[in-house]
Amino acid sequence: MQGVGSWIKGAQLAGTLHTADSAHSGQQPPAKTTRPAMAKEWGYASHNGPDHWHEIYPIAKGDNQSPIELHTKDIKYDSSLQPWSASYDPGSCKSILNNGKTCRVVFDDTYDRSMLRGGPLTGPYRLRQFHLHWGSADDHGSEHTVDGVQYAAELHLVHWNPKYNTFGEALKQPDGIAVVGIFLKIGREKGEFQLILDALDKVKTKGKEVPFTHFDPSCLFPACRDYWTYHGSFTTPPCEECIVWLLLKEPMTVSSEQMAKLRTLLSSAENEPPVPLVGNWRPPQPIKGRVVRASFK
Repeated sequence: MQGVGSWIKGAQLAGTLHTADSAHSGQQPPAKTTRPAMAKEWGYASHNGPDHWHEIYPIAKGDNQSPIELHTKDIKYDSSLQPWSASYDPGSCKSILNNGKTCRVVFDDTYDRSMLRGGPLTGPYRLRQFHLHWGSADDHGSEHTVDGVQYAAELHLVHWNPKYNTFGEALKQPDGIAVVGIFLKIGREKGEFQLILDALDKVKTKGKEVPFTHFDPSCLFPACRDYWTYHGSFTTPPCEECIVWLLLKEPMTVSSEQMAKLRTLLSSAENEPPVPLVGNWRPPQPIKGRVVRASFK
């Protein structure tokens, strides 16, 4: 996603308290910047978790927040929704990092290299990063739910609309960002997912980043491309309402052992007492009259 400099600049322009280590900034955070004393670091614990985010980021109580509960009986098929396609350049994959909130894989998005097209989108979007949300056990961890079912984890591939020139500018537009969401369910091991897991030992603690190259994330896509779509937000602060969501109906299957490996990450830094990085999911938010559409009958 955009460089930290433009991130901070954009944040100041927006008059919101963005922090340089926001969970969806595509770069590794620089050294901690000073903040107002009241601006405690957001997180997922009881004292700084999702119920408190709105205290620092008021949009977190907005009308277009994510995730949401999907009730399939209420979702209408929209015949105008096109198939989507992704053409990713494995050479654009740069690094993997642990920012204390998630594990993220970062891509070069300085030009149209790895692109998402079609579906509900009016033009091409550039891949900037992907990351995951997961629970403390296999029976929960996804952010969106389907008919009351919460999956073990949820993968988010974050793309931005280059017609807005910078990622920071795209964050201010209702169609600025497109996120492909893929549920992870427990079953057979997924070999392609193991490539990511094998790199986790090198980024075990908060603040670590190592090269991670020649990876095409489309290898993680399920065979079926059916999707649900709606307008929503980032699921981490500042929770900007700039996202066109494409949630894939078919989950990706991973093994219980693979999920356990994800939970070996720590949200603490190398020199701190170890704190497991688990439960980094936001619960569903009110739908507030929004319409969810399906690409399939």
